[in-house]
Amino acid sequence: MKRQEMTDQLKLGDEWDICVIGGGATGLGVAVDAASRGFRTVLFERFDFAKGTSSRSTKLVHGGVRYLQQGNIRLVMDALSERGLMMKNAPHLVKNQSFVIPNYEWWESPFYGFGLKAYDWMAGNLGLGSTEFLSLEETLTAAPTLDPTGLRGGIRYHDGQFDDTRMAIHLAMTAADHGAVVLNYFTVEDFIKDSDEISGVVVTDSLTGIQYRIRAKAVINATGVFSDSILHMDDPEAATVISPSQGIHIVLDKEFLPEDTAIMIPRTDDGRVLFAVPWHHKIIVGTTDTPVEHPDIEPLAREQEIDFVLQHIRDYLTKEPTYADIRSVFCGQRPLMKGAGKTAALSRDHQITVSGSGLISITGGKWTTYRRMAEDTVNVALQRADLPMTLSVTAALPIHGYLEETDFESVLYYYGTDQEHILAMVREEPSLGEQIHDHFPYIKAEIYWAVYEEMCVMIEDFLARRSRMLFLDAKASVEAAPLVAQLMATLLHKDEAWIRQQVDAYNLLAKNYLPTDKSTNV
Repeated sequence: MKRQEMTDQLKLGDEWDICVIGGGATGLGVAVDAASRGFRTVLFERFDFAKGTSSRSTKLVHGGVRYLQQGNIRLVMDALSERGLMMKNAPHLVKNQSFVIPNYEWWESPFYGFGLKAYDWMAGNLGLGSTEFLSLEETLTAAPTLDPTGLRGGIRYHDGQFDDTRMAIHLAMTAADHGAVVLNYFTVEDFIKDSDEISGVVVTDSLTGIQYRIRAKAVINATGVFSDSILHMDDPEAATVISPSQGIHIVLDKEFLPEDTAIMIPRTDDGRVLFAVPWHHKIIVGTTDTPVEHPDIEPLAREQEIDFVLQHIRDYLTKEPTYADIRSVFCGQRPLMKGAGKTAALSRDHQITVSGSGLISITGGKWTTYRRMAEDTVNVALQRADLPMTLSVTAALPIHGYLEETDFESVLYYYGTDQEHILAMVREEPSLGEQIHDHFPYIKAEIYWAVYEEMCVMIEDFLARRSRMLFLDAKASVEAAPLVAQLMATLLHKDEAWIRQQVDAYNLLAKNYLPTDKSTNV
């Protein structure tokens, strides 16, 4: 995945079969699906891959217990099937995670227990383990920091967990492995139209300022919460289709949930599910649901949202977290659909529309169903562009780095087979095995790999997405920023001014992930 080599392919002026706008879960999934079917595919991402919503999930690959409560049976079954395929195709990134629902009322055990038994049944042979009814003692063994006052027992069930951005990077690499050109920091400025029909895009490389005219038989809008901006670029009178809503997560140290079991609180004050999930030796707690007027690439967590999460998790833990315990807080926005346009394909999870000019837009969905969304979208694109209707192969397509029997305790596990290349760097130059920061296992060789092989061009790309330091401990990531900038400057042939600019910009960004310390007021 060499950025310059891919950029050079744009200069040839050839027509592409599929052009994808957006480098999040859906757009990358579309690029993988189209390229693996043999179509010439190009993808443009305005920022970095998974910069937006796709890096800010609860890190779960799941059918959706909340949808089960709502009676959305078909949606749950589809998502459970996709969960199983995701685990089979990316065993180095998706793992089996056990969850406990603590029971404090007499009716909770039968109510949630039998519902989760149905969840198991719907997963069929792609299930991850049977739901169990736990005694009080078994519940506290699995989650010893649960508040024992009034605790009757619990229910243990299984779902999937993953690193969302690492999956995104490996999807980009999978698309590249199949011949696709995938480029970050490329902005779509306008559409090329012939007789009012879209026949390509005008894009600008944000790093060089060079503009390209890219012709394509089908153009796909996969920009998630920003879908309306692309629709309005096509047609200023187009109806808005996205009603954004944001959710936040707080990150705590492992001491608040020291075992490997996650906990699920089945109902909060606003009717959502709250999770506390072990992740990279921290605990992620979330999420919320707050309508917002406009989408933002760096949405801010509101004080009342943080208070909401803290208030609810305190009700269940013996040690109550405060603002001072929050290592990072991150916020993502959901592309909830209003519904508009000519529906070319529709499910209860996502919607595909085609504008009068031929722009294909995919909206809705979630990480778990990215593959199915991509398959449906490419099917519509092939029909629209009169391309050969070949079948999708992604249901059994290994994701880049595929490694069976992954040891999730291994420091570099999330690279899959690529970890051997990183270890080879360390053998050749032992200093590359040095840690970037004392609090994290990330090593200097990972910076080299990210720059050489994963299209990492800003220090934010590494600290937020190639590694997850910003999301795990924002303060520690700020402390690591100068070292990361220095190493990247050497690899990218940048000067001291670039280093200063990058560190200053990153410090400003990281402030959004560090809530004001209100511990004295709690």
